[in-house]
Amino acid sequence: MSEVSGGSAGGAQALSPHFLDVAACPACRAKLAIDYGSDALVCTRPGCGLSYPIRDGIPILLIEEATRPGGR
Repeated sequence: MSEVSGGSAGGAQALSPHFLDVAACPACRAKLAIDYGSDALVCTRPGCGLSYPIRDGIPILLIEEATRPGGR
C-alpha cells in the first residue's frame, strides 16, 4: 500500500489494499497513493499530482473534484 504522509484519517483507513492495487488516476492512469494528512488519494505521477478527496471512506475519483498540488 502506498502512503504519502504518516498521519491518520478515518476515511483513508477504510480503503482496502486491493483497491489501491487496481486504482489509477482518472486523468493520467498513474498509481494513486494515500495522503493521510489530507484524507485524499494523490496521483504519483510528477507531472500530474492531482489530489482526490476521500469522503466517508469513499474515494471521489472525479477530475472535477480533484485539486492540483499547491491548491491550484
